[in-house]
Amino acid sequence: MKKLAALMTLVFPALVFANSNCDKPVNDFDGLYCLNKVYGEADKELNDRYKELVSLLDSSGKAALKQGQLAWIKQRNSQCSRREESDFFVNLDCATNQTIQRAQFLQDRIRECKSSGCLNSRL
Repeated sequence: MKKLAALMTLVFPALVFANSNCDKPVNDFDGLYCLNKVYGEADKELNDRYKELVSLLDSSGKAALKQGQLAWIKQRNSQCSRREESDFFVNLDCATNQTIQRAQFLQDRIRECKSSGCLNSRL
């Protein structure tokens, strides 16, 4: 249960008390706060890229993108998190890196759509 409590700090507003200087976190909770801030930005960028790409696709492209995104989420979760009995663990560094890579993939597809046309086979 203690491990779950560490993860729950990602959600609760008590994080406002964490150290805002992420160059030198004072303790693990400050480090967690900083990692969460970076992950949050990466996730926002991913969502923005996804919405932009959806707006450029036809209906079959949208379906392919959704299927690809769900597969990516499953893959990210299997690589970056695990469950042990009633506890679960998330490696935020792994999740952040995976999210940044996916956002870049989506940005590359956006660039394709705008330059030479959307290639649904690449989604």
